[in-house]
Amino acid sequence: MQLKLENPKIFADIVTVISELVTEVRMKINQEGISLTAIDPANVAMVYFKIPATLFSEFNIDKEEEIGINLGNLKAVLRRCNTGSALTLERHENLLKIGLIDRIKRDFTLSLIEIDTEDKILPQWEFNSVIHINSDTFVEVIEDCAVVADACTFIAEPSKFIVEAHGLNSARAEFSSDEVEIHSGNSMARFSIEYLNKFTKGAKISSRVTLSFSDNHPMRLDFHSGGVVLSFVLAPRIEQDD
Repeated sequence: MQLKLENPKIFADIVTVISELVTEVRMKINQEGISLTAIDPANVAMVYFKIPATLFSEFNIDKEEEIGINLGNLKAVLRRCNTGSALTLERHENLLKIGLIDRIKRDFTLSLIEIDTEDKILPQWEFNSVIHINSDTFVEVIEDCAVVADACTFIAEPSKFIVEAHGLNSARAEFSSDEVEIHSGNSMARFSIEYLNKFTKGAKISSRVTLSFSDNHPMRLDFHSGGVVLSFVLAPRIEQDD
């Protein structure tokens, strides 16, 4: 396996985001690219990403590979990438050799780990409501809700999208179909702000995010950028109102 990525920033950003949810993961490398599907330890959220082979300047594999790796260690190495650095990845038995190439070539070696988990597949559901919204706007809305509560409610109608949170105090943001793209019936679901705050870091990947949800059903968030996919699934908070 010999891979080279001329602009590794998007890979580094994805690893940083995912490392807040899971620590040890199993990455798949095949002719289509690099992908990962994992569930957080609390079994509340799922994350998926894919970087297509076409984004690599070199993508040479003899067979499909699966590598178990500690994301904290990988993130620490990727932080050493400078602007303009190229990234190389090579597997040598139970080691992953990482090269950073700029003014000089620097090499790091990470031990691969055994991860005994079942293969996971990102669910494909039919959703009643699909909202396309600017990522930075979505970040602001979730940050507003975090000021007053630990969960927020998503409400969608054919021409309206609302995010609101209630504790002793409250926050509310309302959008019309002129401000966001809405494909929706009537839906309402409540979600943890702690997890949403982690997911919104996907704004580093894409300027747009797609929110898909139904009444009291897991929500899916998708960030897409030039063939790169970063997706999250989050279970709803089903409880009495605050």
